[in-house]
Amino acid sequence: MLQLNSVHHIAIICSDYERSKHFYTEILGLKIIREVFRAERDSYKLDLELNGQYIIELFSFPNPPARPSRPEALGLRHLAFAVSDVATAKTALETAGIDAEPIRIDAHTGRRFTFFSDPDGLPLEFYEED
Repeated sequence: MLQLNSVHHIAIICSDYERSKHFYTEILGLKIIREVFRAERDSYKLDLELNGQYIIELFSFPNPPARPSRPEALGLRHLAFAVSDVATAKTALETAGIDAEPIRIDAHTGRRFTFFSDPDGLPLEFYEED
């Protein structure tokens, strides 16, 4: 049987590199590991970490095609970030001008969570942990 160690990273393609870079670094607080401009592709690649763990590759490409996104569409549904207090995280988003859904309770775990979107409409979640 195949033995996976962990999730290595998540790759995201954005439509406006500077806007998404600001969102993921200044609003969500991810730290930049490295930023590379690939001239042959007219593309940026930004490697981001959270608490010392490499988690996101943020890419830009000229004129990327839109991806249909509906709550129950086939494929990746959303990306969730663990937080200590969902209400505090939601307030921080709203202070930065980012709308978040009302806080809900997970019926199976009793944990609080909320959904919001990145600048390209990618669904993101804050999920409360101890």
